[in-house]
Formats: sequence, structure tokens, C-alpha cells
Amino acid sequence: MDRIRPALLIAGQLTFFLLLTGCTSARNPSDPLEPLNRSVYRFNDTVDKAVVKPVAQAYDKVMPVPAKIMAGNFISNIDDAVVTINDLLQFKFAQAASDGSRFLFNSTFGILGLFDVASRLEKHHEDFGQTLGYWGVGNGPYLVLPFLGPSTLRDATGLYVDTGPSIPGRVKHIPTRNQYYLASGIHRRSTLLDQEKVLDEAVIDRYEFMRDTYLLHRRSLVYDGNPPRERYDDYE
Repeated sequence: MDRIRPALLIAGQLTFFLLLTGCTSARNPSDPLEPLNRSVYRFNDTVDKAVVKPVAQAYDKVMPVPAKIMAGNFISNIDDAVVTINDLLQFKFAQAASDGSRFLFNSTFGILGLFDVASRLEKHHEDFGQTLGYWGVGNGPYLVLPFLGPSTLRDATGLYVDTGPSIPGRVKHIPTRNQYYLASGIHRRSTLLDQEKVLDEAVIDRYEFMRDTYLLHRRSLVYDGNPPRERYDDYE
């Protein structure tokens, strides 16, 4: 009997470990790399708190509102070029006409996009990650990219592909290109300052919240706001 007890104890502990591991993977089927992702998330969060967020706060405080609006218009106009290409790749020709016209009018009459003179035309948000999803390519594992934040294997691939035809990606002068990426990153970060206050006040696991929110948002974008209902058998 004394020999059986240790064996039963070890078997019980092993069973509990396997059940715990199984439940964990079932709760997070899209995040098999969670330990690695959490490490990258902590790195990004440290860099953000030490450098990026203070710079974004200073930008938000110093820049006049009209200047911030023009900066946002300029960045949005540059994005419209890639959006139009992905509209066409998804055979969304009406959207392509709208986004292409926005880019044409804002780039000319809007002085390189500083003014949104085509505001009456609906703006869409398409990228190559969404294009892959449109043609049936799955998300792949959830990824947290250094400096860039939440993504998936599919979206990371799409981000790389979109860089090629994008206007900044075609700028040969590397310092100018990097200055644009830096400035646009600071502007985009400043737009999240107010939303971040809600996260700071809530008692939640910020990593899980950002992951789940990102995946739901991307799923909605792929299906143009009308995703099919998911089956929850794997989560039981």
C-alpha cells in the first residue's frame, strides 16, 4: 500500500496538470504562443511607458487641433492608396472607386491630403491581411510584434506585403521614410490616449483584453461587419 500511494499521488498530479493544460489551450486556441507573446507585450509596454507615450502626450499637448487634423488627413490619404489596391484584389469595385477617388481628389485639390475635400465619399479600411482572409486564409496563431503590437501570422504577412506598394515603402531615401513612420506612429499613438484611460481604470488582464479585442475587430473587418456565427464546441 505504501508503494501504491506515491504512484497514485504522481498520477493524480499528472492528471491535474494535463487537465489544466488542456483547459488553458482550449480557452486560448488562437494563442498557442501566449508565453512568448506576453514577453513581447511586456517589452512593448515598457518601451511605450518610457518613451512612446510621453512623446505622444507632448505631441497631443503642443500641436494645435487644426494641425493634428491635417496630419491625420495626410496619413489617411496615404493609406487610401493601399486600401484601393486591396479593394480591387477583393473584387470590391464600388469601394475601389470610392477610395481611389478619395485619394485622387485629396491628393490634388486637398493639397497632398492635408484637407479632406472628398469627405462625402465613404472611406473604407482594407489591407492585404483582410484580402487573405477574404479569400479564405485563416488567421494563424496570434502574434504580438515588437513595437507594432497585436497581429496574427496572416496579418503580419499582409503588413509586409502592403509595405511594397505603399507610398512610404516606395520612398528610396531611408531617413525620409523612417521619419514618416516615426511621425505617423506618434500621431496614431496620440489618438489612443483618451481610450487608454478606460483600460487604466478597469481591473482586467490588459493582454487578454487587447488580444480578444484585436481578433474580434479583425474578424469583423474581414467580413465587412457581418461575420458568421462561431461554433463554441472547442471552448467547452
